[in-house]
Amino acid sequence: MQSDVFSTCSEPISRLVEVMSKLPGVSDLPHGCELLNHPLYNKGTAFTEKEREAFGLVGLLPERVETIEEQAVRAESQLREKRSDLGRYVGLNAIFNQNETLFFHLLMSDPARYMPLVYTPTVGEACQNFGHILRRPEGLYLGINRKGRIKEILSNWPVKDIRFIVVTDGERILGLGDQGAGGMGIPIGKLNLYTACAGVPPQLTLPITLDVGTNNQGLLHDPQYIGLKQARVSGDAYFEFVDEFVWAVQEVFPGCCIQFEDFANTHAVPLLAKYREQVCCYNDDIQGTAAVALAGLFGCLRITGGKLSEQKFLFAGAGSAGTGIADLISQAIVAHEGLPLEEARKRCWLFDVNGLITADRDDIADFQKPFAHAHAPKASFAEAVHALQPTGIIGVSTVPKLFNEEVIRAMAQYNERPIIFPYSNPTSHSECTAEEAYTWTEGRAVFASGSPFAPVSLDGKVFVPGQGNNVYIFPAMGLAIYATQAKRVPDELFIRCAEAVAEQVTQADLDTGLIYPPMKNIFTSSVKAATKVAELIFEKGLAQVERPDDLDAFIQDKLFRPEYPSWDV
Repeated sequence: MQSDVFSTCSEPISRLVEVMSKLPGVSDLPHGCELLNHPLYNKGTAFTEKEREAFGLVGLLPERVETIEEQAVRAESQLREKRSDLGRYVGLNAIFNQNETLFFHLLMSDPARYMPLVYTPTVGEACQNFGHILRRPEGLYLGINRKGRIKEILSNWPVKDIRFIVVTDGERILGLGDQGAGGMGIPIGKLNLYTACAGVPPQLTLPITLDVGTNNQGLLHDPQYIGLKQARVSGDAYFEFVDEFVWAVQEVFPGCCIQFEDFANTHAVPLLAKYREQVCCYNDDIQGTAAVALAGLFGCLRITGGKLSEQKFLFAGAGSAGTGIADLISQAIVAHEGLPLEEARKRCWLFDVNGLITADRDDIADFQKPFAHAHAPKASFAEAVHALQPTGIIGVSTVPKLFNEEVIRAMAQYNERPIIFPYSNPTSHSECTAEEAYTWTEGRAVFASGSPFAPVSLDGKVFVPGQGNNVYIFPAMGLAIYATQAKRVPDELFIRCAEAVAEQVTQADLDTGLIYPPMKNIFTSSVKAATKVAELIFEKGLAQVERPDDLDAFIQDKLFRPEYPSWDV
């Protein structure tokens, strides 16, 4: 829910938005209704008596002056009256478009409560209905019909110091497939969490959708679909369009980091491979998912014992997420335990729609081949579990209930503490539920999922399911990159972030089965992880600012806080 500066985009406001780090003076601010319609500076009923007089607001607001906490109570009660989570998503969006500070105050006051509303699982439904719930367009939509003009269009954005772009082409939204231009809900939600979970200033972020068409027939026939009504462009024309975008960003926003989000495997892997050594960029589905999985495994080992190199992991799903996790696990084994990379990769096995990926298959992609090992074929996931006897299964398949009773009971048969990670989003696509995992293992599972599940009571004990959500990683990475102005984002940074997240899990957390820091502590967790990542950025010579004497204070000084500005009037 990016700041909509276009609503009252007069020249003075556009100029002000460019210098967010400086509080504008009274004479520079818009007055009257124009100020109340500007979400960045609007305080609503929190404007003081003096401010109301100075800004021409007398009579435009009710007489009572409220605090932001009092405003939040009203907003919360209004959200509770909504009949569905999608309605609450729309309600939060309305708050953002009216009063950005209040919006982030709500999110940051209780991230565990609001995160499922602004992101998974509700954002999936929002993307599916994006054209129907659209109120005020946010971010930038770059249509392939505008090819050759991308630099010009990026320059239309009034903020000139953009530090983060989250970009999608809408082809593989969560586990929901092609949502076309409706995929914009993902960049909007991700950037909300950059701020809410790690304090990245929201004015420095920009959500972008690359509209290259859609192959979703339902959308093409939907009169309210907001994107180009044409089949998806692919091949050379597609990659040329993305290339124009990437290099236009370098010119228009030279300090910007690009986060690729929800691209299909056929595009995600080659795009990351092409640009990761040329510009500041990363792919959260590949590297962020890998890091959060690795953080969970570090937590698991504190429960199960043993080394990472002594484990065997079977992945349900062999796309960019699965291979990304397998690759980062392998790199961590090399870095921590000194095994050769080829040996480390043998700890990871992949399973796709055609069965266990083995060395003799001729239908696999190049990025899957490092994890294609010699083995007899196995057509079902349960057969693969029985044959390999893995210590952990990791689901990134988007196939609901793939981890069925046979699979989970087999994991319990071969392991005292089986690791079960159904990471697919949204909840309806999870490979199993927390209750199923705990019940079918008699409470012995070490569990984490991509979507949230409620605590499970079993035989007098309460298990708290961990949520292996990328939100533990990408906001922290964003804060570290923003603070240091990192030139590149190598995989070592993700390993360091995973380590930093895992270090914050207490023994009390582990005793309840929780292998990630409690979601209520996500802001503190992210800031601590960002500090560790920033330290490595400086060590590797990737920073474009001088290393401070006090790194903790340096990071703290960068944080956005949802507080109303005060003018001397």
